[in-house]
Amino acid sequence: MPILITSYGLQYLDKTSLAYSAILGLREDLSLVGQQYSWSSSIFYIGYLVASYPISLGFVRFPLGKYLSVLIFLWGVILTLHAVTNDYASLMALRALLGVFESAISPGFSLITGMWYTPREHVSRHSIWFAGNAIASIIGTLIAYGLLSYEGSLPQWKLLFLLFGLITVAWSVVTFFYLPDSPQTARFLSASEREFAALRPYKFQRTTQTKSWDRGQFIEALKDVKSWWFFLFSFVICVPNGGTTSFNTLIINGFGYDKFQTILMGLPASAFQLATVLLSAILSSTIRKSRLINLVFIFLMAMAGILMVKLLPSADKLSRLAGFWLVMAVSPAFPLMLSLAASNIAGFTKKSTVMAMIFLGYCAGNLAGPQFFISEEAPNYHTAYTTILACYAITIGLVIVFRFYLVWENARRDKEQGVKIDPEEVRRVNISTDDDVLQVDQTDKENRSFRYIL
Repeated sequence: MPILITSYGLQYLDKTSLAYSAILGLREDLSLVGQQYSWSSSIFYIGYLVASYPISLGFVRFPLGKYLSVLIFLWGVILTLHAVTNDYASLMALRALLGVFESAISPGFSLITGMWYTPREHVSRHSIWFAGNAIASIIGTLIAYGLLSYEGSLPQWKLLFLLFGLITVAWSVVTFFYLPDSPQTARFLSASEREFAALRPYKFQRTTQTKSWDRGQFIEALKDVKSWWFFLFSFVICVPNGGTTSFNTLIINGFGYDKFQTILMGLPASAFQLATVLLSAILSSTIRKSRLINLVFIFLMAMAGILMVKLLPSADKLSRLAGFWLVMAVSPAFPLMLSLAASNIAGFTKKSTVMAMIFLGYCAGNLAGPQFFISEEAPNYHTAYTTILACYAITIGLVIVFRFYLVWENARRDKEQGVKIDPEEVRRVNISTDDDVLQVDQTDKENRSFRYIL
C-alpha cells in the first residue's frame, strides 16, 4: 500500500501540474489564447484514450509490477521535458505523451488490488491508494506556493515541472525493485505466505493472473451490461472532473482571490477531499451493502456545492468558495467505482477489459470536461457549471438503476441454485485443500456461485 499511495499521488501531481503552472505564468509565457489552455488539458486525455486499450494488453502479457514501473519512469521523463517547452505545439505534444504513459496507473493498481485483497477489502484499499491524490494535492499546493516567491532566471512553472518530473523518475526505480508482480512473486513474503496471499482473494472470485488473452472472456465483457454501465458511469463523472481538475486554480482566482490566496485556498479543498475519501472508505467497509448508497449521498453533496458556486452572487466569494470545496465531495466516487468493478467483475481478461472500458470513459469525460469552460465566460463559466450539475443528476440516476439490477441478479442466482449466498459475509480461507486451484480463471458469469457486491 505505501508504494501504491505514493505512486498514485505522484501521478496526480504530474497530471495537475498544468493547473499550478497556469497560476505560475505558463499561459502568459506560451501566449495561450482562447481555448488553447482548455485543449492543453484535453489533449492529455486524447493520449490516455488512444493508449488505454493497448496498455491493457500489457497487463496480461508482462510482469505487472515491472511493467508499471517502466511506464512511471517514462511519464516522469516526459513531465521533466515540459520544462523545455517554448510554444503551444510542443506543450500539446508533451501533454499527449504524458497521457499515454499515465494511462496504466489506475487500471493497473485496481488489478493489483484485486489480486491481493478480498471483495470486502476492495473499497478500503482502493480508497487508501486513491487518497494519494489528496495528500499529493496538499504537498503540491505548498510547493507551488513556495515557488511564487522564487525569482531566479528559470520561470517558476518550468521549475515546477522539473521538480515533479525528476521526483517521479527517481520513484520509478523504487517501484521497479519493490512492487511485486503478483502475490506469488512477492519477495518480502515466505513461500507459505505467498500461497495464502494468492488464495485469499481467489477463493471469492476464482480470478488469477494469466499470460494469455482469453477471447471468450473479452467477448463476454463486451456483452455484459455491467461493463457498459461502468463505461457510462465513468464518462459522466469525469466530465466535471476534467474541468475542475484543470481549472480549479482559475475558478478560485475568478472568485476574486489573488495568486497567493488562490494557491493557499487549495489546501482546505485538498483536506476536505482526503477526509471524504477516508470517511467514505470507513462507511463502505463497516456498513454492509452501502457502496452504491454512499455514491448517491456523495453526488447530492456535490450538487449542493455546484449550485452554490453557480447561483450565489459574485460578491459572496467566501460562500462560493465553500461551495467549490463541497464539490470535492465527489472524490470518493472514483475509488468506489473501481472497487465495485474489482469486486463484481471476475476473470482476469474480462476484468482487464472492463478496466480498459472504464478508462475509455474516463478519458472521454475528462477530454470533454475542459471544453465546457469557455474562455469568454470567465470567471463565472455558466456553461461549465450547468453541465456539471446535469452530470451529477444523471449519475444519481445511474447508481439507483445499477443497484436495483444487482439486487435482482443476486436474487435470480439464489433462486436458480436454491441457496442464499451473501457476498459480503466474512469467510475464512482454508488453503490446505487448494493446491491446484489457482490454475482456474472463471468469470462472474461462469461461476454461478458468484454474487454481486452492493
